[in-house]
Amino acid sequence: MQLHMVQWDIVWESPERNRNTIDSLLANDDICPGDLVVLPETCLTGFTHNRDFAAEATQADREYFAAVAARLGVTLVSGIIENGQNIALVHGPAGNQLARYVKQRPFVHGGEVWRAGDEPVVFDWNGIRVSPFICYDLRFPELFRTAAARWQPELMLVIASWPVARIHHWTRLLTARAIENQCFVAGINRTGTDPGYSFPGASVCVDWNGDALAESGSELGVTTAALDIDGLNAYRTALPFLKGI
Repeated sequence: MQLHMVQWDIVWESPERNRNTIDSLLANDDICPGDLVVLPETCLTGFTHNRDFAAEATQADREYFAAVAARLGVTLVSGIIENGQNIALVHGPAGNQLARYVKQRPFVHGGEVWRAGDEPVVFDWNGIRVSPFICYDLRFPELFRTAAARWQPELMLVIASWPVARIHHWTRLLTARAIENQCFVAGINRTGTDPGYSFPGASVCVDWNGDALAESGSELGVTTAALDIDGLNAYRTALPFLKGI
């Protein structure tokens, strides 16, 4: 099972330029039909608080991501702003929408103005249960535990705009979420700068034991992780820590 984490310097409030970058990065021979491709939080606009990007007319964004998923035959996770909310969208290989997750913990310390969601979600990727989260959600283990109690997902995703000043928190919290929920956790971060922050990339996929399977540096690109689902299932059977939660 191939997971592809995509990171780049998201151009501030410029959806067209970011779509061009996405198309270029996904023209990658390592990405095959059936794979899972994950983009960062607010990947078309950057972490803007501009309500002009939360208008009702976001159908073009949806159609773009649906077309990318269908063209590549992949499951695609993207981050957008829509109707006053910070969203993770999931499209399947046929271009159909599989899930829509609303960030449950807006980053109020950074002035985030978007309305919070109140529920985790899960979607199926080739028989694997996947729960997506967004950035600041990572600091609230109860959100992940709720998903674990309901579905015991094999994979949890965190799409993010996580700043360089707190990157040591990023890696430690991702590792903690993986160990405590006995699953793979992938954090997909952006690189570069925006008007308020600098971002180091450092996308990473961690296994149930807290070991990093694949790590990105600070450059733009696609980092791939192979997920050993049989190994995870064997570990969960030997140590059934999730029972009764």
